[in-house]
Amino acid sequence: MCGIVGFVGDRPAADVLLNGLRRLEYRGYDSAGLALMGTDGALHVVKQTGKVSALAEKVRKAIPRKEVRAAHVGIAHTRWATHGLPTEANAHPQVSADGKIAVVHNGIIENYAAVRAQLEGRGVVFASQTDTEVLAHLIAAYEHGDLLAAVMEALRRVDGTYGIAVVSTEHPGQVVVARKGSPLVVGVGDGETIVASDVSAIVSMTRNVIYLQDGDVGVVTADGVRLYGLDTSASVERPVASVEWEVGAAEKEGYEHFMLKEIFEQPSSLRNALRGRLEMNRGTAILSGLNLTPRELAGIRRCVIVGCGTSLHAGMVGKYLFEGLADVPTSPEQAAEFRYCNPILAPDDLVIAISQSGETADTLAAVREAVQKGTVVAGLCNVVGSTIARETGRGVYLHAGPEIGVASTKAFTSQVAVLLLLALKMGRGRRLSREEGMTLCREIEGIPGLVEQVLAQNERIAQVAEKYAQVRDAFFIGRGILYPTALEGALKLKEISYIHAEGYQAAELKHGPIALLDESVPVVALLNDIPGKEKTLGNVEECRARKAPVIGIVTAGDEAATAAVADVIEVPRTSSYVAPIVTAVALQIFAYHVARLRGCEIDQPRNLAKSVTVE
Repeated sequence: MCGIVGFVGDRPAADVLLNGLRRLEYRGYDSAGLALMGTDGALHVVKQTGKVSALAEKVRKAIPRKEVRAAHVGIAHTRWATHGLPTEANAHPQVSADGKIAVVHNGIIENYAAVRAQLEGRGVVFASQTDTEVLAHLIAAYEHGDLLAAVMEALRRVDGTYGIAVVSTEHPGQVVVARKGSPLVVGVGDGETIVASDVSAIVSMTRNVIYLQDGDVGVVTADGVRLYGLDTSASVERPVASVEWEVGAAEKEGYEHFMLKEIFEQPSSLRNALRGRLEMNRGTAILSGLNLTPRELAGIRRCVIVGCGTSLHAGMVGKYLFEGLADVPTSPEQAAEFRYCNPILAPDDLVIAISQSGETADTLAAVREAVQKGTVVAGLCNVVGSTIARETGRGVYLHAGPEIGVASTKAFTSQVAVLLLLALKMGRGRRLSREEGMTLCREIEGIPGLVEQVLAQNERIAQVAEKYAQVRDAFFIGRGILYPTALEGALKLKEISYIHAEGYQAAELKHGPIALLDESVPVVALLNDIPGKEKTLGNVEECRARKAPVIGIVTAGDEAATAAVADVIEVPRTSSYVAPIVTAVALQIFAYHVARLRGCEIDQPRNLAKSVTVE
């Protein structure tokens, strides 16, 4: 959700902070602010509702240029409102009553109301509605010459989740950071150190990063970071990792939007997800990160896949893959509900947690519940060093590269591709023959080329989108393995175009939704030439009888399906197991062009955040 940047070094801090915030804009926010450590010993705090560009303009007007250039320490934040409206008063940094301490915070302080009442009882006057402000006042109350100790003591008094960065006029050369449930990473440079909630804000300055773990508290200086454990106050060591992706991966590189760029990156991201993971001669997959022997994999009796949103849709595709290829009963579960339903798990179950960021709060909670119940847990994540990747201790990285657009595209197709690899590997340990495995390996290897064929339809899909850009409602229908793809297609359309869109299993039309159909409500029917198509064609006829225009996702050359619909989007011929990937790409392009024609904010849709790190 929100974004944090902090800096200590020789260069002007304002430049680093504002550039970092710009790189975090994709996470979603409604206000922004920064605090610079002035050479006059005071904190210069500037906050602004709206975009980072507005904040930068306000900084230029509010702080003398000489002071801006001379300030080499500071913190900054983009806020997505939780406690309190998106106003300047509620924007971060939040500042103590004496103006000496400033705090930026991601997460939620759950007992903030009780703490606030105690502080107000002592005469503290609050200036905002935020939960974060209690931290600023608590730290000030405990600050007696040691900022680190004051932060530790304050954090021991609060419940909830946090990633924080703190500066004090009494300690002008340092930023104190802490993490519990909300990611923070420290970038170590040459005579400078940068802190952020995401490596995208760091990678232009250094590739050497340290990922904080829950319970870490640290003092950041120009020379690096010293870390301690909140519970013990003892020093801790965290490894220095290297960020692999290039700075340009987080730039638009000539595309109008990040989402469009990421749609067109999918042949490359899929090749990265598949590279080195297919063993053609044996017709199986190589997934060493699972840390499971063939015997242990063969002993898995059931799979449970947990995720939210797009990741849950990928998990629903996984059900068809695992059951169809490996005879493993599989249950996709909404991660936010998982721990509250007291799930029944056994030691020979495999729980797969899917999260692009690896920080999704609800999915992380599901992981911890599964670990507590003693089952095998693996993560499917895109971010190396993320909390879910660390806490599961086994899994598969997607290697999709940074995904800046809020609406997930390449992460989804990479998730499905990796689930297909896992299903292949498990299937080869059960009933899938070597010959069948080799055939599937060849088709998997060809997925990037199939996606390129879909991308070649971009202009044609844009033409179809133009006909439906102004509708208010839309349905997406599919059967079997394409049912979750219909859900994902509807999600993409509603996320970025703000059109009310719903995905249904095609047979469900007759059980209520068909009452809403008329000539103003288009239906996107997934009519790939795989098992289930004939039944879906019957549902298309029901739609046409209600005068609803039907857009068909049709296998190239399928004349019967083409004749049954008003508009056609062609995809290449594939097996059932690959169909969700090529179909999802076509639906992504359709949603993108509808949103573009409507003039919507495609990369940063209203009210949405890229990484949901609070429950």
